[in-house]
Amino acid sequence: MNTNKPTLVNVIAWTTLASGIVNLFWGIAASHTALATVIGFVCVPITILPTILGVFELIYAAKLFSNPPQEIKPSTNIAVFEIACVVIGNVFSMAVGILSLVFYNDTVVKDYFARLNGTFENVPASASPSPSQPDIAPTLEEPILSEAEEPAEAESPIPPGETSAKPKRATRKSTDQ
Repeated sequence: MNTNKPTLVNVIAWTTLASGIVNLFWGIAASHTALATVIGFVCVPITILPTILGVFELIYAAKLFSNPPQEIKPSTNIAVFEIACVVIGNVFSMAVGILSLVFYNDTVVKDYFARLNGTFENVPASASPSPSQPDIAPTLEEPILSEAEEPAEAESPIPPGETSAKPKRATRKSTDQ
């Protein structure tokens, strides 16, 4: 089984690790600052959240770095919480969350996680139409006609003896022969 990590998965792992370390220090510093104020005990539950997120980020990054790779799914929840850290003022974590979500949508990353988890479906990489889909591209044998042009008269699909809905043109027969 080929489980070589794509570059984007390594980027996700390294940025998640860095964001986890930043969130740990950010949450600890915010909690100490909040405790130094008069109403600090009220604010500590809010300021401790980046620390908790940092722990989850470190665990997820360790799973991404593991060798042999573990079965793990893309963690969009962590990326969303990283983006939400902008409320506390952590812009670095927000940028990491946005990049992670963008990288999770890359086809190489999706294929890697699908192979890793054993849910890989063999999808052809070519964009050729399937046999059930007709080819609508014009060919050289068939001329492209505009709506104003009509194709040349072909055999009538109406059986002999029946009339069509179109009125027939009057033709003048010559009596001189």
